[in-house]
Amino acid sequence: RIALRALRVLEDVVKTLREMSQPVIAAINGPAVGGGFCLAMATDLRIAADTAFFRAAGINNGLTSAELGLSYLLPRAIGITRANDIMLTGRDIDAVEAQQMGIVSSVTSNEQLLNASLDMAQMITRHSHVGVEQSKIMLNSSIDAGSLAGHMHHEGLTQLFVRMTTKNFEEAIKARKESREPVFTDDLN
Repeated sequence: RIALRALRVLEDVVKTLREMSQPVIAAINGPAVGGGFCLAMATDLRIAADTAFFRAAGINNGLTSAELGLSYLLPRAIGITRANDIMLTGRDIDAVEAQQMGIVSSVTSNEQLLNASLDMAQMITRHSHVGVEQSKIMLNSSIDAGSLAGHMHHEGLTQLFVRMTTKNFEEAIKARKESREPVFTDDLN
C-alpha cells in the first residue's frame, strides 16, 4: 500500500508538469536515469549540457522500463522505433544523440546551460501569456491527460507486479555489488 501511495505522488508530479499552464523547461546537466528521465520527458522543453545522458533504467534492473508515463510520452516525442531502442536496450543516450533523436532541443556546455534555459524562457515570455498558455494546451491536447493518467497507473501496477513477484531487482543489486552482469531468472519471490 505504501508503494502505491508513493507511486501516486510521483504520478501526480508528472501530471502536474503536463497540466501547468506555463511551459516547463528542463535544464539537464547530468544523468537523467529512470525516474529522472521520466520527469524530463514530462516537461515541455528540454535543454541538455554536454555531460547529460538519458537511460530507461528499469529494464536493466529486471523490471520494466515503463514508468511514470515514459512509455506514453517518449514514443510521442521521438517515435516508436527510437523509443523501443531506448526502452528495450536500457542503453545510455548521450546529449548529442538525445538532440538528434528529439529528446532535447539543444545541447550546450555545463557553464552555459542556465543561460541557454533562461534565454529560451525569455523568448517565450515575450509572447502573449494567454497565447502561450493556449498554445501549450493545444499542443498537449494530442497527449490527452486522461489517457496519460490511465497509462501511468497501468505502468505502475505492471512495474509493481514484476518487482513483487520476482527476485530480479535483488539480483540486479547483487550483481552490481559483485561487478558482474545480472542473471534474471524471473523466479518468484
